[in-house]
Amino acid sequence: MAYEWKFRPRPYTDEDAKKLLANVVSSETTDWHYNTHHKGYVTALNNIEKGLETADRSVANGNYSQIGELKRRFTWNHSGTLLHDLYWEVLGGDGDSSKGPEIKAAIEKEFGSFDAWKADFKASALSAKLSGWGLLVFDRLYSERLLNVLVDEHQYGAIWGGVPLIALDVFEHAYYHKDGPARAKYIDNVIANLHWGRINERYKKYVLGK
Repeated sequence: MAYEWKFRPRPYTDEDAKKLLANVVSSETTDWHYNTHHKGYVTALNNIEKGLETADRSVANGNYSQIGELKRRFTWNHSGTLLHDLYWEVLGGDGDSSKGPEIKAAIEKEFGSFDAWKADFKASALSAKLSGWGLLVFDRLYSERLLNVLVDEHQYGAIWGGVPLIALDVFEHAYYHKDGPARAKYIDNVIANLHWGRINERYKKYVLGK
């Protein structure tokens, strides 16, 4: 039986999302982005799982095969699902980093100051292609540092062993309905509405093991 991927709920209702995220995205985008784009990745994952059950592995090759395309689109949709789960999780706050004492201290230690981290994070997100992400990750398997990285599409530039702690979607569909081409304004609004309490809990769970 094929594995079933779940469309995870956000840490707030659809109705509350419109109020909590009003400074970040339009109410229509809040709905479309979650209930159409995000949900679509989960639906695709489940369709891929079904396809993998019967795909002919004996004809796999480096040009085209059904198994190859299923495996390729699995990566795209898995990354898209995971990053969107995190995107919604870290939004909906007031941007007060003091509500995340452990992660704030770690950021200040690594980047020298919170403002220095914020400038680097914004620059990373701005530098992603028109379909990409800005991420704060913990490099667990190599340097054991906090790093700001950019990812084009959902996975190009991702770090092996990197634990994502903040995900900022900079695909044009995330902000054009409200801010048009003003990506920098949208990024500022996301940072100003991060939920540092939830980010801190994620840091303690996946980095500190608490």
